[in-house]
Amino acid sequence: MAMPFPNTDAAAAPQLVNTPGLNDLDRLSIGDISALPPDLLFTLQEAAVAETARVKRLRDRLEAGIGHRYGAATEAERANQGKYSGTVRIEDAGVVVIADLPKKVSWDQDRLAAMAARISASGDDPTEYLEIAYRVSERRFGAWPEAMREGFAAARTETTGKPVFRLETRDR
Repeated sequence: MAMPFPNTDAAAAPQLVNTPGLNDLDRLSIGDISALPPDLLFTLQEAAVAETARVKRLRDRLEAGIGHRYGAATEAERANQGKYSGTVRIEDAGVVVIADLPKKVSWDQDRLAAMAARISASGDDPTEYLEIAYRVSERRFGAWPEAMREGFAAARTETTGKPVFRLETRDR
């Protein structure tokens, strides 16, 4: 790399002048980043993980402070509206605080299966009342006998996610 990289990472250990730091990555092309030496990629990845954790801790503290400040007022507003979940708005010195308390619903799968059987036994179609989904655990599928797996293979689609690379040094 012909362009010097002054170290712009305040918390970083002293680095060579021609060595990019985390804050320099925005200025580099993906090709330039991929051409960096492996030990530097390792150092940058470690720094990025540490910075991500630091920012998450800061955000969690900020959100806790906001919750501490506005939690009681938004609970009171929710109660005034006769709600136990959902979104409410309050105002504080010209700032609108939007507080959402999502509703989480879970269903007892065994009881729903029994209900579906009762609906079906009465002559109705359970899919008019229930969403029925079939799943096979990958662990169970892998443990089945070959003949059983072959019977299910046509119903199975396998895709991949985004690749993840983790760099380590030999001494770790």
